[in-house]
Amino acid sequence: MTERLADIGNRITGIHQLGEVVNAMRGIAAARAQQARSQLTAVDGYSTTIAAAIAEVIPLIPARAGGPHIPRPTARLALVLFCAEQGFAGAFSERVLDEACGDLKTADLFVIGTRGQATLAARGITAGWTSALPSHSPGIPKLADTVTQALYVHIAAGKIDRLDAIYGLWEPGQGPRIERKHLLPFDMTAFVAPANANPPLLYLQPEAVVQALTADYLFAQLCEAALHGFAAENQARMEAMAAARNQIERQLSALQATQRRVRQEEITAEIIELASGEAASQAKR
Repeated sequence: MTERLADIGNRITGIHQLGEVVNAMRGIAAARAQQARSQLTAVDGYSTTIAAAIAEVIPLIPARAGGPHIPRPTARLALVLFCAEQGFAGAFSERVLDEACGDLKTADLFVIGTRGQATLAARGITAGWTSALPSHSPGIPKLADTVTQALYVHIAAGKIDRLDAIYGLWEPGQGPRIERKHLLPFDMTAFVAPANANPPLLYLQPEAVVQALTADYLFAQLCEAALHGFAAENQARMEAMAAARNQIERQLSALQATQRRVRQEEITAEIIELASGEAASQAKR
């Protein structure tokens, strides 16, 4: 029985150590999610500024120019999927892929996140372009620039007609959800200049300015989607670690109760053994 008590004590020690690891992972995920959400404010401001600039320049394009350049349609859909990079995030990647529904097998796939790539491969689907998600949110702008360059290569080759981004979104009070956002072609009617605004002073042709601004706007939209996905993944990891912590506490409670019962049984057995020995000794005398 002493050996059994020692085994229970070793298991309790191991679970305590596992709990410390879980708490550390939960704290890291919380810090990363908070950092990403704080950066979203700057990205939103940048995106709004670019949209306002586009709205001011569009009226300067002569009607004969046919408006701003939009990639020629080729009846081909591309999806940018922001999945999980690391484990212990529950079914985060599965939910992102499920949002794409039947488009997974027909669209050009740009998959961000190592875990998402593995999940997609398990479904028997190969992505045309893949990349890892940075471990820290300050690396998101570089990732968005890389994705933008890859997308424009496909656009120049006439492979993309429409572009959607699918990513996780978590907002306080609303919980997690998966968002699908249309990115290309741009809805130019959404860029509305303020009334009575003075026309901007340009040193380039308006068409060239709009083309450059729309590229920056796509970059900003990808940054926003990546940051939302990054924060949502870490939020999912926090929830998974919270569930793991609850399970650890239940196991600890059960093991500690077993430890107390075994210790009581051991004490009882020793008392009975001592009493029996004393009784036998008295009988012998």
